Amino acid sequence: MSVDSSDGTEEPGWDVDPEDEQGVAVVAALGRQLKVWREEAGMRAAEFGAAIQYGEDQVRKVEAGKRIPRAEYLDRADEVLNAGGKIKAMKVDLEQVRYPKKIRDLKQREAKAVEIGAYNNHNIHGLLQTEEYARALLRTLRPAYTSDELEGMVSGRMARQSIFQRSPGPALGFVQEEVTLRRPIGGTMVLRRQLEHLLEVIQLPNIEFQVMPTNREDHAGMEGLIQLLKFADGSAVGRADGVFYGRPVSDPKQLRILELRYGIIRAQALTPRESRAFIEELLGET
Repeated sequence: MSVDSSDGTEEPGWDVDPEDEQGVAVVAALGRQLKVWREEAGMRAAEFGAAIQYGEDQVRKVEAGKRIPRAEYLDRADEVLNAGGKIKAMKVDLEQVRYPKKIRDLKQREAKAVEIGAYNNHNIHGLLQTEEYARALLRTLRPAYTSDELEGMVSGRMARQSIFQRSPGPALGFVQEEVTLRRPIGGTMVLRRQLEHLLEVIQLPNIEFQVMPTNREDHAGMEGLIQLLKFADGSAVGRADGVFYGRPVSDPKQLRILELRYGIIRAQALTPRESRAFIEELLGET
């Protein structure tokens, strides 16, 4: 689908998921309010669209609750309708439903975590991805996402990276399989910029980054990825491929199994210092 940057009418990534009940309700309520504001101002949809530099079709979709407006849309509407900041204030509500539900749920859990541990064996962890790498990676999935779905997933993945601005930040531990750092998802230059980004991110004091070399004879992560999130109240949640049907678990006995595996994986991987040197060497080869 082509992107029409002139009026935002065909801008991808902003359709409402009909299965997302919370999103549907919030966007529908906002659309009704916007329509009331416009009609009280005595403006037709086409006239209003021209005033805020969006197409009439986009205006009608937003007011019908079928399209999530961008922040710029609300800013311009507030100014044109002389709302005195009341329409701009709606951005807070939209922020809660802007991304796909499963990403929102993950982002909320990550935002509450005081410690996150992850082992990835197929691709670079989402919190560490560049936007172009994330987009290229998501394009490899089958069945393929639509353009709207793809952009929504990419935007949501980038939004999760606000975790790096938290103060104090959570303790973050990543173990990446060597192949994930070599596979040129999106092409050589995309991979190169991804590796450069990694070198910047892993300098943060609350991050421990390790590489699992391919030539390891003993490897506790052969059954697949592992994710562990721990919270301030002492609770935790985790999941792993190949155990507990891949479902999230919070039972202490089940979590101990995941923590055991993850601990052994970390012991078998390169140290953080060795891992940084590995990426620097790999970057020189790319």
